[in-house]
Amino acid sequence: MTRSAALRVTSRNARFQEWQALLANRTKRQRSGTFLVQGVRPITQAVRHGWEIRELLYDAESAPSGWATGVLDTVAAPRFAVSTELIRELSGKTDAPAELLAIVGMPPDDLGRIPVEPALLVLVFDRPTSPGNIGTLVRSADAFGASGVVVVGHAADVYDPKSVRASTGSLFCIPVVRIPSARQVLAWLDAARTTGLAIQLIGTDETGAIDIAEVDLAPPSALLIGNEKAGLSAAWRDACDCLARIPIAGSASSLNAATAASIALYEATRQRARASR
Repeated sequence: MTRSAALRVTSRNARFQEWQALLANRTKRQRSGTFLVQGVRPITQAVRHGWEIRELLYDAESAPSGWATGVLDTVAAPRFAVSTELIRELSGKTDAPAELLAIVGMPPDDLGRIPVEPALLVLVFDRPTSPGNIGTLVRSADAFGASGVVVVGHAADVYDPKSVRASTGSLFCIPVVRIPSARQVLAWLDAARTTGLAIQLIGTDETGAIDIAEVDLAPPSALLIGNEKAGLSAAWRDACDCLARIPIAGSASSLNAATAASIALYEATRQRARASR
């Protein structure tokens, strides 16, 4: 469909309400298997990494930039010319509405999407409650070369707009998989070990017996990050090969979960770079 043949949406009709529901209603996102993506970098990364673009929404009242024109002209997806007022509502910007939004299909929550290899470095987030923390953690995992991220248990939604925005596009660059229970993740790790890969499970906890810098993170590893308030579940604690702490000073009682994950990932990357010299 060319831009000239795009469907126009200028009222809060049924189609607009479907898009709006993707922003606030997790159940609607899950049932449709889609989510709304805002921002130049996230949309660019979604296209670059081959995610399924179901629909493109653009501001019918403004001339598109070169970037938006490129996306509209190259991505084979239905186009909707949406009034500036409605685009503003969907983009969450009161001053400068987004010129382009994308409705993107969710990939399967399949641990097989994460490559099992000697350099495995997978980040497991246990029952996170903050979508912003999920997005920030995914961004760090991408930055430090992690193999993937697993979000376990009753948790905030990976595809919540706050999570997608906080990832700044990294959600589309590495596998991020939602799994209901620790048991399923542990079974996947056990199956990987049968191939000869000696994967270690390293939990992070403020009461850990060893500093994270003293743990050998060069071997294939799963780094476990606990719930923001409760920490790691008993199932994960029992499964860990060791519990490591991140030393802190000052008056802070603990670190934000995404911050702790970033430090652990950096330490793993530092050790692996040193080992490869």
